[in-house]
Amino acid sequence: MTHSKTFRFCGALALSILASAPALAQSAPKLASTHGDWTVYTRGSGGERICYVLSEALSKSPTSVNHGDIYFMVSSWKNGAATEQPSFLAGYNLKTTRAPQAKVGSTSLNMFAADNEAFISETADERRLVSKMRAGSTMTVSAVSSRGTQTRYTFSLKGVTAALRQAKSACS
Repeated sequence: MTHSKTFRFCGALALSILASAPALAQSAPKLASTHGDWTVYTRGSGGERICYVLSEALSKSPTSVNHGDIYFMVSSWKNGAATEQPSFLAGYNLKTTRAPQAKVGSTSLNMFAADNEAFISETADERRLVSKMRAGSTMTVSAVSSRGTQTRYTFSLKGVTAALRQAKSACS
């Protein structure tokens, strides 16, 4: 998916989630399990079910600023709208003109920012990042806040493979 197509998809997805807000309100995320440093959640039912794995940053830099909650997530929709879509969730708005970057081992992939989230532009790169996550031990994400603060986060990849396997099973 190109950057503009991905952005339109994410925007359309956000609108569909907002449109079904009453249904989702009745269906809060359900903790399915924890695998190492990754947690599996499901939300919704039937074709509207979303399954995702989530991990919180182990380290945040610089230490002199308030980062808020920092997460990395990989989501799948039972209806097939997306499969293993990685995203970065910051506790602040990201600078949209400076691409956040996810790095596992020697593989670095640029993301695009929308408010406090960042996504991979191309579907092939999403698959590549998730594959590297399965094989790696840590991942770093570098980003710039809308105020211009350069940040860097480290995520453990311990348990991500088992978590992704369970999320896939829950949404297939």
